[in-house]
Amino acid sequence: MPTVAPPIRRALLSVSDKSDLVPFAEALKARGVTIVSTGGTAKALQAAGLPVVPVEGITGFPEGLDGRVKTLHPGVHGGLLAIRDNAEHMAFLNKHKIEPIDLVCINLYPFQQTVADPNVTMHAAIENIDVGGPAMLRAAAKNHQFVTVVTSPRHYDRVIQEMDTHGGCTTPETRSELAAAAFARTAEYDAAIASFLSRRSPTIFPQVLDLRYTKVDQLRYGENPHQEAALYRDPASTGQSVVNATQLHGKQLSYNNINDAASALEAVKALARLGVVNGKAAAVVVKHTNPCGGAVASTPAAAIAQAIVGDPRAAYGGILACSKPIDRAAAEIICDEKNFLEVVVAPSFSEDALEALRSRWSSIRLLAVGDRSPSAARKLDYRSVPGGMLVQDRDGRSTDPALWTHAAGPKPTPQQIEAALILETLCRSVTSNAIVVGGPDAAGSAASIRLFGVGSGQVDRVSACRLAVEKAGAHSKNAIAVGDAFFPFPDGPKVLIDAGVKMLVHPGGSKRDEETFALSTEQSVTCMVTGTRHFRH
Repeated sequence: MPTVAPPIRRALLSVSDKSDLVPFAEALKARGVTIVSTGGTAKALQAAGLPVVPVEGITGFPEGLDGRVKTLHPGVHGGLLAIRDNAEHMAFLNKHKIEPIDLVCINLYPFQQTVADPNVTMHAAIENIDVGGPAMLRAAAKNHQFVTVVTSPRHYDRVIQEMDTHGGCTTPETRSELAAAAFARTAEYDAAIASFLSRRSPTIFPQVLDLRYTKVDQLRYGENPHQEAALYRDPASTGQSVVNATQLHGKQLSYNNINDAASALEAVKALARLGVVNGKAAAVVVKHTNPCGGAVASTPAAAIAQAIVGDPRAAYGGILACSKPIDRAAAEIICDEKNFLEVVVAPSFSEDALEALRSRWSSIRLLAVGDRSPSAARKLDYRSVPGGMLVQDRDGRSTDPALWTHAAGPKPTPQQIEAALILETLCRSVTSNAIVVGGPDAAGSAASIRLFGVGSGQVDRVSACRLAVEKAGAHSKNAIAVGDAFFPFPDGPKVLIDAGVKMLVHPGGSKRDEETFALSTEQSVTCMVTGTRHFRH
């Protein structure tokens, strides 16, 4: 490979993101570069007073099919792919009057931005699939021995500086790096298209599972300091997520921060989707991927206060997610001297809330995830196991109390059903065996529903019941208890009832359900059967 390629004399520019396009083109022109361009890019450059060779000027063929056919022509690809020190290649160019193209600047149609809209039509998505752009990027990147390929405005200054330093050329190292970036971009782009289309396919599980993710960050370490780790993004992801969040303050996120923050965010999103929440705020505190506190209240400040008070000891050093923007009142709750949180996740933060949080802690991570809802497309969960991958539908089944069965005890009140629905949704986020105890806040207000105690990750259900009421303490009296699966024996329910629980909610399905129902009737405890198990291992 030569030290430098021939000087850049001809560049093809065709971009959807026109940030800094004109200054870049002006810098190229000032260095004697002829600019070839297409469609809207050509119009933008001409409007700025820059001379442009339209692509049809080198193809001899007009753009057609509503712009679908512009650059798929030997006049373009011959100029990109010709090996400059190959006599036969150059003779081919001379014979067919094809001029070499030394630089390509393309950033592709905005497919990912288009399909991020949950209301996007299939027509709009299809029309934003770029065909010619990826073809040119791949051609230029393949021939990076001689061609400089640019895929982002952040590369513009570097290219111009190298041209000035190396007599109009770029270095082999830079061309190689930019080529790798181009192939990574087309791979990410194609993966986003494949993911979008597959989500609309009737086939849930493809015969060949091909997953492509884009590296976002090299993390300091994994779950433990001796493990290396990195964060990757699903190129087709839409809606609120920790991976796509904007970090407004704090240290770099760790592997465990990201894992816990994702769990907290998914929990509040599930709560926010409930009809009974009806515009209220939901807040969840997570420790080691399990909710240790959660609440629904009229304001973010009230929800956050109730979530933290659910288990203040566990919440210390935890991760908080809120379904509503963090305002000054909410920030003041978080900043209380008794509290310490590693991460706060919310749709947004007011300026005075940011000021308070930044003043209180230099290291707290503040993540704004926006308010965009995800598309209604099917979602899959992936879990690696030695030698393979487990894939399943995400547990997103809607909870409908109208389908629950009143199996024993007094008829539940509407207020009890509303609280049970919120607690059943929180229980889904707890690792099995899972029991949650909760209800109206300590003051007895129906306006706020919160967790009192959680029993998570136990190897038997009785231990989960014991842990939940131990955490709940005196709040167990008249509370509601929800389990993620059936009670195999009435011993677990007895632990809950003896602690004062007055309503049991569980999926049912045990051979000994009748024993639990009989106990509930005997103790005047309401027992509801949902019919749906929600294990989370």
